[in-house]
Amino acid sequence: MNKGFSPRRFLPIIAWGSHYGKGKFADDVIAAIIVAIMLIPQALAYALVAGLPPETGLYASMFGLTVYALFGTSNTLSVAPVAVISLMTAAALGKLSLDGSEQAVAAAMTLAFLSGGFLLLLGLLRLGFMANFLSHPVISAFITASAIIIGLSQLQHMLGISTSGQNVIELLMSLSQSVSDANGITLGLGTGAILLIVWCKTGLRRGLLALGMNARIATTVSRSGPLLVAIIMASLAFLLRLDQQGVQLLGDVPKGLPALAAPDFSLDLVNSLLGSAVLISIIGFVESISVAQTLAARRRERIDLDQELVGLGASNIAVSFGGGFPITGGFSRSVVNFEAGAATPAAGLFTAILIAVVTLFFTPVLYWLPKVCLAAIILVAVYSLIDFSVFRKSWQYSRADFTAVFITLFLTLVIGVEIGIAAGVLASILIHLYKTSQPHVAVIGRVAGTEHFRNVSRHTVETYANLLSIRIDESLYFANTRYLEELIFKLVADNQKLKHVILMCTAVNEVDMSALETLEKISEALKELHIDLHLSEVKGPIMDKLAGTEFFRELSGNNYLSHNQAVEDLKQGKVHLTSS
Repeated sequence: MNKGFSPRRFLPIIAWGSHYGKGKFADDVIAAIIVAIMLIPQALAYALVAGLPPETGLYASMFGLTVYALFGTSNTLSVAPVAVISLMTAAALGKLSLDGSEQAVAAAMTLAFLSGGFLLLLGLLRLGFMANFLSHPVISAFITASAIIIGLSQLQHMLGISTSGQNVIELLMSLSQSVSDANGITLGLGTGAILLIVWCKTGLRRGLLALGMNARIATTVSRSGPLLVAIIMASLAFLLRLDQQGVQLLGDVPKGLPALAAPDFSLDLVNSLLGSAVLISIIGFVESISVAQTLAARRRERIDLDQELVGLGASNIAVSFGGGFPITGGFSRSVVNFEAGAATPAAGLFTAILIAVVTLFFTPVLYWLPKVCLAAIILVAVYSLIDFSVFRKSWQYSRADFTAVFITLFLTLVIGVEIGIAAGVLASILIHLYKTSQPHVAVIGRVAGTEHFRNVSRHTVETYANLLSIRIDESLYFANTRYLEELIFKLVADNQKLKHVILMCTAVNEVDMSALETLEKISEALKELHIDLHLSEVKGPIMDKLAGTEFFRELSGNNYLSHNQAVEDLKQGKVHLTSS
């Protein structure tokens, strides 16, 4: 059987499950309890960000974590709703004409299926390397802009008012029109909730450690801040009947597990959501894999990119039948899972079981949970996503990267998340093409007394009137060969004594058909001028391709293993010292 299609590869649970024991079980259960404490209020909150009923966040978490445990390769990744994907879901649903929450949930299920199907297809085609095509600065700018939009969208719950909008301008205009109706009690609850959550994350742990508590237990207790806040706020709302004073409550959350149902595959709906699903898939995968690889490296474990696509795809497809919305691996939850000692993906499965227990028996308690409490949880979570340092770094290092970063942030804030990330990706690709269309090509000479060759513009080197040495520092492909051709002819025209041109190809890793045709044109043109074209230090795989071509058979010069040997064979006349 082909090893690539073994069940152990596509079902990693077979591999780690065969060595599962009591020790790992205990570690996974402890981690599951800690993550569930953090995830339950988060799942409810991110459902509201997506514009969906709160229970859909619980359903998405249950199905996502369960299926990822079967197909995923990360021992610590927590697959459930996350802030950015929830916002992108809201943007995708916002483009549709939906009548009520029932239609919104149906559309979200279709979106999850399309997203999962796209990820699964990429995984089966082994296209995990595509994660490398997205610029990290662009992703950072997009996440920062998305976090700002999410934060602004949650101010309505902090103030007890109703707003709308998919970008900063719309949200600010809506807030300005409604802020006069703000509820003081709601704002007070929200402010208190934020301060308590922040204190739990910082001061509580230090205080517990000072009292002599075990570091692991202290960390666990400090991570329970969102749940502690939820309990306190729900108790206050119930005891003081805050709903009668204008405080918005979460309200009825259906009790029990969701009924399985197929997504809506109507052609119009699929066409409307397909583009959004692709963007959600790409962003979700990049976010997930960056978290998984970072945590795996800390344990010297390995993540299979292609299998991760399968795992995330299957998880989203499962969510689509369980009444949820698109999900991916979350940074904060995964770090908590890691620090809590999760040993295998079973920790996610146990977390899903705990969420199912809450869904079956404890949802009536959620009725009294103020929405402002969930808004506070979201605001604290997304604050850590805002990172403006990428602008300073990109400005200092590469103005081209800064351009892509600025375009992404600006368009995401002003127009919306889908336009922003699409423009950022497009800008990254165009900038890359622009850069590589003008490859770094240097005229080189020999450093006196050595066999080393350096750029004549940077070093004092030996050159020869009859000899032109050119070092190509990029692979050659259709977009940059014209630049090379024009440069060579310009240099040739400026030197009437020239008899030899040597192309040093140390950094050339690929030569496509367009580049080969350009090399043939250069060779023929130089031959007409009675100038020989030579190659040096061509890599083996490139040489294997060139050896059978007409270009190589008709090459007027030679192919040298060493550039120094080429110069020694071809030099004539007096040595010239060239300096910058």
